[in-house]
This record gives sequence, structure tokens and C-alpha cells, in this order.
Amino acid sequence: QVRLVESGGGLVQPGGSLRLSCAASGKTDSWHGMNWYRQAPGKERELVASISATTSQIIYADAVKGRFTISRDAAKNVLYLQMDSILPEDTAVYYCNCVVPGRSYWGQGTQVTVSS
Repeated sequence: QVRLVESGGGLVQPGGSLRLSCAASGKTDSWHGMNWYRQAPGKERELVASISATTSQIIYADAVKGRFTISRDAAKNVLYLQMDSILPEDTAVYYCNCVVPGRSYWGQGTQVTVSS
């Protein structure tokens, strides 16, 4: 069982920054990948950024390349998403996702609202 708890969302002005955190607990030692997804109102959930355990490869959605940075503190078992140069279209609920053999776990989500 894996538990994921996101934090760090809130209201931010366009051009501002936020750092989302995802604290992971439980059986995460065999993880394959850890990811950030987001879901805007009326839209499907989409992948924002991903870290692979096997290759250490990091990928970003085209919409956030150069603005968002995914990282992981292995000692604390925390996944981060640094969001810079935030745009109104970044408004969404952001979800942390952890993939282990045979299962995919999700956090409860944290709301990011971009508005002036």
C-alpha cells in the first residue's frame, strides 16, 4: 500500500511561482515511476511531468517545458513540482501518482488557481 499526500497548491498570479510537494509513505521502494498529473475543469487528466526509477529519465508535457521542474528527495521520499512563470492555463487540480509493480496510486490532489 502506498499513500500520497500533496500540498503546496493555492492562488497565484500569472508569472508567479509555486512548489507542490507529494509526501509518499508505505511500500514505495519498488517504484517504477513517479508523476505529476493535472486536471482542469471540463478536461481530461493529463501528464505534466514524470521521473522514471529505472532510467532516471525525466519527461515534461510540452505545455510546461522550461517552466516546471520535477524532482525527488529520496531520503525524505518526497516528490516536488516547481512551477515557475505560471500561466492562467495552468489552473487545475494537480495529482501525484506513484507506479509500483501491478498498481498505480494517486493522491487526493491539490488545487492550483492562477488569477490576477
